[in-house]
Amino acid sequence: MPTPRSLYSTFGWPLLLAPFIPLAIVLDLAGVSPLAIFAVSALGVIPTAAVMGQATEQLAERSGPGIGGLLNVTFGNAPELIIALFALNKGLHEVVKASIIGSILGNILLVLGVAMVAGGAKRDKQTFSRTAAGAQSAMLLLACAALLMPAIFELVEGQGLPQPDDERINYGSTVEHLSLAVAIVLGLTYVAGLLFSLRTHKDIFNPPYAEEAHEGFGWSVRRAVAMLAIAGAAVGVVSEILVGSISEASESIGISEFFVGIIIVAIVGNAAEHWVAVLVAAKDKMDLAVNIAIGSSAQIALFVAPLLVLLSFVVGPNPLALVFNGYEIGGVLFAVLIANFVTQEGESNWFEGVQLLALYAVLGLVFFYA
Repeated sequence: MPTPRSLYSTFGWPLLLAPFIPLAIVLDLAGVSPLAIFAVSALGVIPTAAVMGQATEQLAERSGPGIGGLLNVTFGNAPELIIALFALNKGLHEVVKASIIGSILGNILLVLGVAMVAGGAKRDKQTFSRTAAGAQSAMLLLACAALLMPAIFELVEGQGLPQPDDERINYGSTVEHLSLAVAIVLGLTYVAGLLFSLRTHKDIFNPPYAEEAHEGFGWSVRRAVAMLAIAGAAVGVVSEILVGSISEASESIGISEFFVGIIIVAIVGNAAEHWVAVLVAAKDKMDLAVNIAIGSSAQIALFVAPLLVLLSFVVGPNPLALVFNGYEIGGVLFAVLIANFVTQEGESNWFEGVQLLALYAVLGLVFFYA
């Protein structure tokens, strides 16, 4: 049981939500209200994500920066990936794409915004590496351009963009193969980015206090692997329940599946990681907070999204086409542009954080009414 002090740590408070995991299973078996099932299973995802993150950190510390980086790539966004896979299997392609964009927006605007407010509340300004932030932001801008080009192609050559209330559209083999080719390019770019950040320029991306960011528990390799396996199984079960309740739950409260995917699912899958960024920013470790926020967004765009496209050729009714709706395109364009703007000087203050949060609130309102 976490102590009162540890509740404010990276790993402490999510454990309080662990009872929601068995509760979600019980409610699902009992066939109660889909809204109740969705709410409880959403809360149940948070502790499983925290355990997976902690186990990955423990393994990464013992395996060196190279293998550790690969472990973080593989498991860092595992909860979001698992949720998206279940949605993909059920043919909820627009929910999957909304969760991809929602994760990018949440990291850039919500997480970085709260981190800047928390870190700058008692300080005139905070500083961070312009080089590292610029490299991450440039990768994110590249990924954004690549992700949006299939949508532009479909807008010009095909049947147009999807609507927010669509579940799945079969765009045909041309756009599907184009999406596959784009996914391969993005994946190769991410591999190059790993080589850049973990090998050739690793000093830029590893500030001196990085090792202090996560409070370790001294887990053995065997225990870390066991916890990773248990958490992976748990997040799989809870994610299946969560995805299975999305359609009926959203209908019962009168909000769209699009809003659920782009706001709620995206926040739930990243909650534990979000807390880390805010915590380190409050300790004046803004380098790490920026790296978590911008780096996680780049990881979603360059690793998770391409992987989902590849897997969609064997999972679900038909391949996933990277054709986003107009709201998603507008939101991610503005978010990536503002990310490049606020990180170009290597300084931040609380008001910049407020501006990021204001944009996230505006986008959320638009998505709600879409």
